[in-house]
This record gives sequence, structure tokens and C-alpha cells, in this order.
Amino acid sequence: MTAAIAVAGWSGAAILLAAYALISLRRLPPDGSAFQILNIAGAAGIALNSGSNGAWASAVLNLIWIAIGIAALARRAARSRRTELA
Repeated sequence: MTAAIAVAGWSGAAILLAAYALISLRRLPPDGSAFQILNIAGAAGIALNSGSNGAWASAVLNLIWIAIGIAALARRAARSRRTELA
């Protein structure tokens, strides 16, 4: 189990770095769903690893990061529904 948690943490870090690189290189739009999904997935891996290792500040930070990503996706979906109805 410890190896799986380590893999989750390292994968989460790699995903977050990839998201940042893709935004910086303008390969993804900063307000797009793909960016938010990458952020949620990366933060989930780091939150799992951090919580398992007792690094509670990092775990809570990443749980908040996940909540922000979910809120952004929900807002984007609501906006999309409004424009479809208009």
C-alpha cells in the first residue's frame, strides 16, 4: 500500500506540473475543462499522499484545490447550459 500511495503522490505532482506547463506554453486554455480536470486529478494524488504521511497542511491545501476545480467546472457547465437555452 505504501508504494501505491507514493505513486499517487508522484503522479499527482507530475500531473500538476504538466497542467502548469501546458498553460504556460499556451497548449491549454486557462479556463478550459481539461486544465481543471488535470488540477483536480493532480491535487487528489498529492492530497492522498500528504494525508497518508500526516502532512495535513498539504492535504488540506490540495482538498481546497480540488474544491476550487470542481466549482470552476460546475460554473463552466452552468454557463454552457445558459447559452444553450438562450
